[in-house]
This record gives sequence, C-alpha cells and structure tokens, in this order.
Amino acid sequence: VHIAESGGGSVQPGGSLRLSCHVSGAALDEYVMSWYRQYPGKAREFIAHIDVQDTGWVQYSDAVKGRFTISTDNAKRMIFLQMDGLRPADTAVYYCNAGNTYWGQGVQVTVSS
Repeated sequence: VHIAESGGGSVQPGGSLRLSCHVSGAALDEYVMSWYRQYPGKAREFIAHIDVQDTGWVQYSDAVKGRFTISTDNAKRMIFLQMDGLRPADTAVYYCNAGNTYWGQGVQVTVSS
C-alpha cells in the first residue's frame, strides 16, 4: 500500500486549504482512513477518520471539529481534508494513514499572517 499526500502550503489565519491523499495498492473500504498531524518534537495526533465500509462513519478530534471535513472519492481512491477557519495552531505536518499501518510522507501546512 502506498500513500501520497498533496495540497499543503501557507495560508493566512481564517483561510482554507484542501489536502488530498491518494492510496494505491488497496481499496478505500479495506481500511479506516485517517488524517493526523505532527508538531515539531511531538507525537502525531489524530485529526479525523472515515470508515468507508461503515457507511462513511466519520469522527473528528475536538481541536478541528466544525472546521475540518474529511471526505473520499472511492473510485479514485482519494481522501480529502477540507480545512476551513485555519489558525496558527494548525501549523503542522499533516499525514494520511490507512488502517493505522500505512503512512504518507506528510505535507507541511503553515498558518501565519
């Protein structure tokens, strides 16, 4: 299974970014798909996950609930993270994960004025 994220970048506070994650070597309904983020010197923290097999059940961390939205395009094996209302505290490296096993290389998101 190979995972590749894209869409990171820099944005001002209050702005939006959309991260994308492409999965190859597996169908999306084989794993719970998740997004994590990592601050320098800290462990990765859970942001959101979606279970395509379970009618698209989703869950978010309290830190992003109401601002971030996880979604999928099953046919293209893509997972998205729409991030709105971004804050400086959202500055981190963001990772896509499949089944708590496979990780992408991560993308940097920087929120700064």
